[in-house]
Amino acid sequence: MRRGARMLLTMMGGLILAATAAAQTRTTEVVLGTATPGGGFPLYGAGLVETVHEADPALVVTPRNTKGSTENVPLLEEGKLDIALVQGEVAYEALSGIGRPPAPLKIIAAMYSTPGMFVVRADSPYRTIADLRGKLVAFGARGSGLVILARYVLDGIGLDQDKDFAAIYLDRAGDGPAMVLDGRAAALWGGGIGWPGFAAVANSPAGARFIAPSAEESARIRAKHPFLKPLTVPAGSYSGQGAAIESVGSWSFILARPTLDDDVAYALARALHRGEGDFAKRLAQARETTAVNTVAAAPRLDLIHPGVLRYLREIGLAP
Repeated sequence: MRRGARMLLTMMGGLILAATAAAQTRTTEVVLGTATPGGGFPLYGAGLVETVHEADPALVVTPRNTKGSTENVPLLEEGKLDIALVQGEVAYEALSGIGRPPAPLKIIAAMYSTPGMFVVRADSPYRTIADLRGKLVAFGARGSGLVILARYVLDGIGLDQDKDFAAIYLDRAGDGPAMVLDGRAAALWGGGIGWPGFAAVANSPAGARFIAPSAEESARIRAKHPFLKPLTVPAGSYSGQGAAIESVGSWSFILARPTLDDDVAYALARALHRGEGDFAKRLAQARETTAVNTVAAAPRLDLIHPGVLRYLREIGLAP
């Protein structure tokens, strides 16, 4: 073989190897919608980003602050986000078509359950939801799904958050705890285990008391809104919380835009669930982000993204 031909073959081989290496290291960027700073979603999103990247360096998840769940749904529908964190009631309304056409979104994973409740200063006189009627209550950021959860919970016991309370809606979720601690609000509404707003009040010198629906109120709420489930906040979830708290709530989800590629969804699910243990170490709420819970929490299997279902079948969790 002539020297020139050998050199040409060598160069071609090098190019092929370089192209193969580039293909193997090519990254896929996924834009993740969270919520306003200071709330639980940005905290969860930060843990998700680290977990996915550690499990699959080729996947780059870029978090983006938004106004919260109610903005995340239309942004997903418009293709302006690839995936987003969506609180349970907002996801339920969007996927079921309540007050709007059903959203063609798909589930990537169940995040965590959200038992809804109020927090007040430990030295406050308030001990029941009825005690808070007429009082200044911070219900969270206006775009947050937690506001919608409050609406359902209160409606179940015949109350209206705007008529029966002096409702405060925040520009930033992180502003709520300070308002309770300095007396600008009697209570802060929120939900879940490890929620930053609750932790901020509980960890303060003032301490915290949590107010959830009574057993009778929970039964009334679930009779009127059966998609809400009985949920428990285990004892010790927050500083000074000596007993478990029984409440009602739902599961939040990571949802995907309608056109998210199956292979990308598969890679996300694989990285997320291979990193379940690490995610749980990073964030208490993420202990519930498991493949088993995704299957259990999804209203229907067909609402799970086809790429995610492929992964779930591989690990024996889906038919």
